[in-house]
Amino acid sequence: MEFRPILNALMRNKTGLLLIAAQVAITLAIVCNSVFIILQRIEKVNRPSGMDENSLFTITSLGFAPGFDLRGSIREDLEALRSIPGVVDATTINSVPLSNGGWSEGISLQSDSVPEEQRKTEGTSIYLVDEHGVNTLGVHLIAGRNFTADDVSYRTKEDKGGVSSVIVTRTLAQTLFGEENAVGKVIYSSIPGRNGPLTVVGVVERLQAPWVGWDKVEHSMLVPQYQDGEFDSSSARYLVRTEPGRRDEAMKEAERKLGEMNTGRIVRGLRSIEEVRGESYRQDRAMTVVLTTVIFSLLAVTGLGIVGMVSFWVTRRVKQIGTRRALGARRFDIRRYFMIENLIVVGIGIALGLLLTYGFNIWLMKHYELPRLSWYYAPLGALTVLLLGQLAVFGPATRATRVSPAVATRTV
Repeated sequence: MEFRPILNALMRNKTGLLLIAAQVAITLAIVCNSVFIILQRIEKVNRPSGMDENSLFTITSLGFAPGFDLRGSIREDLEALRSIPGVVDATTINSVPLSNGGWSEGISLQSDSVPEEQRKTEGTSIYLVDEHGVNTLGVHLIAGRNFTADDVSYRTKEDKGGVSSVIVTRTLAQTLFGEENAVGKVIYSSIPGRNGPLTVVGVVERLQAPWVGWDKVEHSMLVPQYQDGEFDSSSARYLVRTEPGRRDEAMKEAERKLGEMNTGRIVRGLRSIEEVRGESYRQDRAMTVVLTTVIFSLLAVTGLGIVGMVSFWVTRRVKQIGTRRALGARRFDIRRYFMIENLIVVGIGIALGLLLTYGFNIWLMKHYELPRLSWYYAPLGALTVLLLGQLAVFGPATRATRVSPAVATRTV
C-alpha cells in the first residue's frame, strides 16, 4: 500500500492528527514515569527491615505516682513480659523501628582530638537496648558477639553512661571500614562530651532506621543502655517478640499484666510493628494507588480518543470507501488502510513522547531527587501505547469494511 495517499489524507485532517499525536505523547511520558515511580515505591515498601516484624509489638509504661521507681519498674516489667506464654523475648528500646521517629548520631573513625572540620562522620540511627535486644528484634548476627549483661549501663540526664561496645549493621560497617572485618574496630561519637572510644563487638545483617524515607535507612547501631529519666523520670518503652501466630494474644496479656502490676502508671502505645510499618508507608501506598488510577485513566482516554477520531474519519470517507470497494478493494485492504494511518499518527506521537518522557524524568530528578529512568521503560511504554492504538482503531476500521460498494453510486 502507498504511504503517500495516506499522508495526503492525514494532511487534510491536521487538527485531528495533532490532537491524537499530542495525546499519545503526553500519555507515553506520564505512563512511563508513573510506572517507574510505582515500582520504586513498591520496592521501598517491600524492602526487608531485618526484624521479625510479624511477631513484634511495642508497649509503653508512663509512671505518674510520686516517687515512681523507673529502674525497679523496668526490671519487673521485663521479667513479667518474658514470662508471658508465647513470648520469645523482650527488651527496652528508645525508638520504634519503622516509626519515622527516633534518634540519630554522627560517628567517626577519628576522636575529638582531630579538629571537627577534618573529621569525616557518618550518620546512623541509635537503638538503646539491653542484652536481649538482638534476640528480641530477631536480627541476624553475622559477625562478632551479642551484648552481655555487663555491657549494659543506665543513661540519665546527667550521666550518659559508660558505653564501650556497640553492634552495627553490615551496611554501616561497610561504609566505615569497607570490606575489612568491623569486629574489634573502634569508632567515636560526634556528640561533644561523648567522644570516648566505642568498640564494635558485633555486626547484624540488616536493621532499618526508624525513618523509612532516609537515604541511609540501613545505617543502624545498637547501644547497650537503659534509659533512666534522660528526658523524663518515668517513661519506658518495651519491644516484645512472640512465637509465630501468638502476637495478638500476647499483646492483650502484656497490656493487662503491666496494668495490674503497678497502678501508679499508665500503660499505653500498644502497637504491632506490622501496624507501625503500615502507617509509615501509607503515603507510598496511596501514591501507588493514585498513579495506577492515572495510568489506566490516561490509557482509556487515549484509546477512546483514537476510537472517536477514526470513527469520525470513517464517517467522512464513506464515499471514498465505497468507491474503493467498487473498484475491487477487499475488506482487508480497507481495514489495513485505517490501521496504517493510525500507526503513522501514533508513531508521530510516540516520537514526541519519547522526548517528553526523558524531559519529564530529568525534571523529576532535579526537583524530587528521583533516580534516572531505566532505559527499557520508554521502549516498553512505546510498545504498549502502539498496541493500544492499534487495538482502538480495529473497531472503527472493521465498521469501515462494512460499507457497501453501492454507496459510491448512491452518493454521486
